[in-house]
Amino acid sequence: MTQIVVLPHPMLCPDGAVIEAEPGTSICDALLENDIEIEHACEKSCACTTCHVIVREGFNSLEASDELEDDLLDKAWGLTAQSRLSCQALVEQTDLVVEIPKYTINHARENH
Repeated sequence: MTQIVVLPHPMLCPDGAVIEAEPGTSICDALLENDIEIEHACEKSCACTTCHVIVREGFNSLEASDELEDDLLDKAWGLTAQSRLSCQALVEQTDLVVEIPKYTINHARENH
């Protein structure tokens, strides 16, 4: 099992968490299976950016993103060089440290 350290998020995981996932599991599924309710408006079909995460450690162990994911990530709030859509990033053997950004495009619209 691969360990994923989830950094604190004010609404989804205030204290942070350490979870485990089988290799081949998406980061999104691992979060959801551990009661961390990350948004996934498109039902994990790589059609939105609401499941955007920043992989602070272990980023290079993930398979490279494809062109569709890269195009969508360009629209994500708080984009960094280590950004991924959690529905597309599959856990491998390397432990990860993941940050869920404070906002998504959905949150920004709802709060303004």
